[in-house]
Amino acid sequence: MPTNGKNDIDKLLNNPKVKQLTGNVNNELADRKKIVLEKCAAFSKPFTMLKEDGNYTLKVEPEARKCFSDIIDHKVQTIVGVDSLDPSINAGYSKKRNIGIVFSGGPAPGGHNVIAGLYDVAKKINPETTIYGFLLGPDGIIENEAVEITADLVDSYRNLGGFGMLRTGRTKIDTQKKIDLSKETCRSMKLDALVIVGGDDSNTNAAFLAQELYKDGIQVVGVPKTIDGDLQVKDATGKVLCAISFGFHTAARAFANQISNLCTDSSSDVKYWHICKVMGRVASHLALEVALQTHANMTLIGEDLSDYVNTDRLEKAVAQGDIDYNAFGMTLRHLSRVICDGIVRRAGVGKNYGVIVIPEGILEFINEIQVFIIKLNTIIAEYNDIHDSDFHQDFLTLKDKLEFLRRLARRAREDGRFSIWNTRDDDLFNDIPAFFQEGLLMERDSHGNFPFSQVETEKVIIGMVKDHLNTLKEKGAYKIGIRRSYYQKIMEKNNLEPEIFGPVLFMHYEDPEFLRVKKSIISKKTLKQELVKAGLIHKDHEIPEPVEAIYKKSIPKFKTQVHFYGYDGRGNDPTKFDATYTYNLGLTVFSLIANGVTGKMAAIKNLEKGFSKWEPIGIPITPLMHLEERKGRLQLVLEKSLVDVNSAAFKVVKALREKWLAADIAEDHFRIPGPITFAEKCEEDMPITLMLNAVDG
Repeated sequence: MPTNGKNDIDKLLNNPKVKQLTGNVNNELADRKKIVLEKCAAFSKPFTMLKEDGNYTLKVEPEARKCFSDIIDHKVQTIVGVDSLDPSINAGYSKKRNIGIVFSGGPAPGGHNVIAGLYDVAKKINPETTIYGFLLGPDGIIENEAVEITADLVDSYRNLGGFGMLRTGRTKIDTQKKIDLSKETCRSMKLDALVIVGGDDSNTNAAFLAQELYKDGIQVVGVPKTIDGDLQVKDATGKVLCAISFGFHTAARAFANQISNLCTDSSSDVKYWHICKVMGRVASHLALEVALQTHANMTLIGEDLSDYVNTDRLEKAVAQGDIDYNAFGMTLRHLSRVICDGIVRRAGVGKNYGVIVIPEGILEFINEIQVFIIKLNTIIAEYNDIHDSDFHQDFLTLKDKLEFLRRLARRAREDGRFSIWNTRDDDLFNDIPAFFQEGLLMERDSHGNFPFSQVETEKVIIGMVKDHLNTLKEKGAYKIGIRRSYYQKIMEKNNLEPEIFGPVLFMHYEDPEFLRVKKSIISKKTLKQELVKAGLIHKDHEIPEPVEAIYKKSIPKFKTQVHFYGYDGRGNDPTKFDATYTYNLGLTVFSLIANGVTGKMAAIKNLEKGFSKWEPIGIPITPLMHLEERKGRLQLVLEKSLVDVNSAAFKVVKALREKWLAADIAEDHFRIPGPITFAEKCEEDMPITLMLNAVDG
């Protein structure tokens, strides 16, 4: 019997239909792999050449000129297609090459197509060229761990998400020992070129390696990758060279699809506020794009908060002949009040639900948090120096630490010369939830830096929101609006006169749509008092059941569901935009290598203008670098790009905030982005932020 049972299972598993249904590749995925993507016009010709573009101004840091003497003066070059090359040039262009490629940093949808584009054109130009893939990120270069990339390997990952072909890692090649080991690997493999696919730090590494390998004749080319969208390139005059990094569109669409589902759920279940934190520690590009894709009720943009000015405080100070520097920058308290205002207003029209989008790094844009970190770092360091002790050992509990800070605030009141921690600091700090206070007072790392990554952003903000909503509820300001037609129906059904009870129960009873219970009615006791005072019931009588039911319906409960969107989106299969973008980046990489350049970033210009106007270019990396404090010292790095609050995309979102909040009787304005698919033409053939920023006027 057991043998027959095993035979039956084997027969079932070997059935062609069962194999098809339980295989790793579904039909849609199989079709996706076969899709042939469009090429930029420059790649329609058999060969390419580079044409220097003098329309761009790149400002060079003096320190960069010292570090990158061999490659600092390279210019922006446009790739143009040609039918033929001079024989002397063709010999170098078409020679057999060994090219290494590595993924660096977090995955981003489309990375495999960079390899596919590079592989396809390199093998077409010279079938003897070999492409090697370094395993597990930069560690693969340092430790000489690589595989040869074959046609079968490329085809098995073509148009698919993730970095599974080679996998990735976050190691930085940032010490002389790592650089020397990397050089040794490149020499031993006889590489002609090394391609680094990564974000700002990875392209910074590419620049340093390009300089180190220059005398060895080994070219280094970078490829802009990050879902955060904070790797964008403009020249010194603001002209756009690279509008967005690859992976951003896919991640934003993936997040938007899931958040759109929550918008649908929220307006169906009508009892939850969904708090959606999206990736973006330094910049809010993803949050901005998700807002445009979904029309969530509220979306916080960090760059907008840092730009905030409290005009009331400023005007008050000016009237007193002073300047209130604390009026510049959003505080946590004010931010929580802004969110509460939206929640209360929606509740007033019967919508005690909604969706809020928060960028992961929102707290880094709160001025007081940055001030707290700087001040607390100074206080802790000075305490350790003066007492030759350890602050965290001497004050073990949060209570002890807070009492120490209160003593400093009292000292500031008594001695005006001592101002490092004043009464206002102490008041603001005590507004912060206890777990976040503890976080801000935790031990710093070896460089004295505050570990921002350990902060639960949404917990900090929503904790303060809940506290303030409870206060508003106690004051009678947070109520759920009752539809007038519902109120009338319930009252008439129970033979009670709506027009008699209405003015007693509700403020603005003349409102034709929604009625809000008076602020003074905050309990059954106060409800009864109002009814007795109006002579509608005797003090010894019970509240009429329908009236009590109406009151109970006006009492809000702030229920939240918290969601984080990050790893799921970056692992998504790429949109057609990202798949096409990355395939052409791979073609661009080969063109730069074949034309002999190094220290450049492969990019596509005019992404925001539509595919027909895409232009592949090479951007020199070193002139883009500037000095920035990292780990306690100044280092040359690529600058992260923040959301431009003067951009068309941001202005549109700002102008539509009130509409999308929908704190009125109209339906919500939620937008459904639709699924990510190659099968059909989709109006969202690029990020909406790019399309808006390309609109004239």
